[in-house]
Amino acid sequence: MKRMHSMPFGAELLDAERARFRLWAPSASRVELALVSPRWPVYFPMQGLDDGWHETAAPAGPGTLYRYRIDGALEVPDPASRCNPGDVHGPSMVVDPRAYEWTDGDWRGRPWEETVLYELHVGAFTPEGTFAAAIARLDHLAALGVTAVELMPLADFPGARNWGYDGVLPFAPDGAYGPPEDLKRLVAAAHARGLMVFLDVVYNHFGPEGNYLHAYARPFFTGSRHTPWGAALNFDGAHARTVRDFFIHNALYWLEEYHLDGLRLDAVHAIADDSAPDILTELAARVRAGPGRDRRVHLVLENDDNAARYLDGTGQSRDRYNAQWNDDLHHAFHLLLTGETDGYYADFEREPARHLGRALAEGYAYQGERSAYRDGVARGEPSVELPPTAFVSFLQNHDQVGNRALGERLVRLADERALRAAVTAWLLAPSPPLLFMGEEFGAATPFLFFCDFGPDLAAAVTEGRRREFARFARFARAGAQAALPDPNAPETFAASKLDWESVAKPANASWLACYRRLLELRRGYIVPLLAGAGPRAGRYAACGAGAATVNWALGRGSRLEIRLNLSNKAISVAPPSAWLLHCEPAEAAPAFAAGQLPGYAAACYLEPARS
Repeated sequence: MKRMHSMPFGAELLDAERARFRLWAPSASRVELALVSPRWPVYFPMQGLDDGWHETAAPAGPGTLYRYRIDGALEVPDPASRCNPGDVHGPSMVVDPRAYEWTDGDWRGRPWEETVLYELHVGAFTPEGTFAAAIARLDHLAALGVTAVELMPLADFPGARNWGYDGVLPFAPDGAYGPPEDLKRLVAAAHARGLMVFLDVVYNHFGPEGNYLHAYARPFFTGSRHTPWGAALNFDGAHARTVRDFFIHNALYWLEEYHLDGLRLDAVHAIADDSAPDILTELAARVRAGPGRDRRVHLVLENDDNAARYLDGTGQSRDRYNAQWNDDLHHAFHLLLTGETDGYYADFEREPARHLGRALAEGYAYQGERSAYRDGVARGEPSVELPPTAFVSFLQNHDQVGNRALGERLVRLADERALRAAVTAWLLAPSPPLLFMGEEFGAATPFLFFCDFGPDLAAAVTEGRRREFARFARFARAGAQAALPDPNAPETFAASKLDWESVAKPANASWLACYRRLLELRRGYIVPLLAGAGPRAGRYAACGAGAATVNWALGRGSRLEIRLNLSNKAISVAPPSAWLLHCEPAEAAPAFAAGQLPGYAAACYLEPARS
């Protein structure tokens, strides 16, 4: 089976020896195609078309290297390059997508309710850091009980290592991980094991190095709006149609040409768009009407605005998203586990158990309330009408670990008893969970912020990182700041790689057994009831400073209850009325049955579906 997504830009083969090249360059007077050869480049003039388009056909088969020359001077890669083997400053390569023979023709995806995500960074997931090496770990993930691999961004970035959020060529998988064919083999191998594959995509900015669009397509950006990373993308001004199409085609390209099962859109609160429909709504509609017609395709947002209007919890609606990453739930859990109140955790310092209970039961903890961290601005929209499946829950992810100064994981920060109780409540609650690579075996390796920029930018990033943490008491002294890992140092990246040999150690094996058991219970008892969970399914009660009880009405008249205490003091509540599914630790079961919430403990009760 062959797969290809046709696009109105980039290089597309006409036959085995010729290709069409198309570039949008409204700020250029003249554009030429440069075919790279061992001796010297061969230039072909490109015909200027309406609205800033330039096009030509040339003798170029698969593997041909090419660039575009702007106004007789600057040579740039193709912004829609399918492959850039020489990194972001080098030439692009003509690719024949139909050369790869797919073996997963019967794959139609999995229902959203079955989703258990596993977020990984390809470069740090294995010692080799490649697509091919990741295939060898898929059996581990399938045995663990996850159902979906979520890859951090793959768009070609500058240098040999990066989280992926500094990508500048959104259609080209970064060559550090292997050729495009290896990514396709990874997807097919995952499908063969029943695993979905999601990709994290960045539609709010381009990275700071290797983005040449400013030189020949200035309308790609708007000068009146800015993001934390520079000028905002132009989704609603003059020439916005082309910009919107660029990113919509990118989404369709990954879903069709690489047969992915879902996308996670990074930080959409940084997208400025006053049009109707806005880019998020239009993109979802195009996906649902395209690849989503014939198979299950899932769309997930990261949105600090807590905008409930984009979500439906199922993906069945015409132009909405399955779910959003639930940062509120993470923040409440993290504060209770670690006691940290810096930064955005300050919004959860008062009544953390209430925030935790509300986030478990209703999705957002902030549904329009004012955020002190955001200078009193109201944050969020009511989410109680959404089902619990509209929120992806997590205790750790790349941001919440990697944006720490030293990249520590929760096993380094929290009491193990409290952490095991939190993991129990989190994995047995209805919302689809997301695991961060290695947490299932209690990985002690950090996940640090790493990159590989050119010298000038590298120095600025290192200094900026030190300034960022200087406001924390722990790093207030200049000497302490100097001890922060240098993001550009190769050893910072090397330290972030998972240590798979540690899995066999008793403490790590115990964590792995815990995760496997909880995911087995989730799959067998909870997942079958999730499709029937509707709006207002959850109810919660805060019980003291660190404890809460949460109930959900699920499908076929069933009811799920989580009882959780992350403090060290026992609390009295009414005895449970359903049967015990699981208790952590096991010896706390009698106390729970007697109406106690023992310290550092969690229990899950289930009232089964009516026959």
